[in-house]
Amino acid sequence: MPQKDALIAELKTEAVNTRKMLEKIPEDKFAWKPHEKSMTIGRLAAHVAEIPIWVDRTVSADYFDFATAPMLRNTYENTAVLLKIFEEKQARAIVALQHASDEMLNERFEVRRGEEVVFAMPRKVLIRNFAFNHLIHHRGQLSVYLRLLDVPVPGMYGPSADEK
Repeated sequence: MPQKDALIAELKTEAVNTRKMLEKIPEDKFAWKPHEKSMTIGRLAAHVAEIPIWVDRTVSADYFDFATAPMLRNTYENTAVLLKIFEEKQARAIVALQHASDEMLNERFEVRRGEEVVFAMPRKVLIRNFAFNHLIHHRGQLSVYLRLLDVPVPGMYGPSADEK
């Protein structure tokens, strides 16, 4: 099986769980945060929705430079827009992977800040770490935010305490 097929399958499986989490974000609480050092739930949800863009970035270029493309700190106005952004980024990620070869996925990819190489690794490793694992990490944070807001938390890999 080509590596891209395994990555696409995992991306699609995790997307189901991500959608369930994003759908639960209460629109009237987008500005809420559990601690002064934390992101708001709206900002965290926006970050989760945007993370699949890292698949497209990793497949479509030789490197990514934070000095020339700084991170945006988006927040969206409602759940419908949040889900639309996620679907767009997810679709772009799948299309990018469909065009990837095993050879290309094994090639080195650099993340830079100007001349400094922040890290470099094979594209497939960066996709797993910087896109998939990163998304799962922040999705877990969202589940804690929801719990603190007393919003029923959807199950990810089986039922949650809120599901029977």
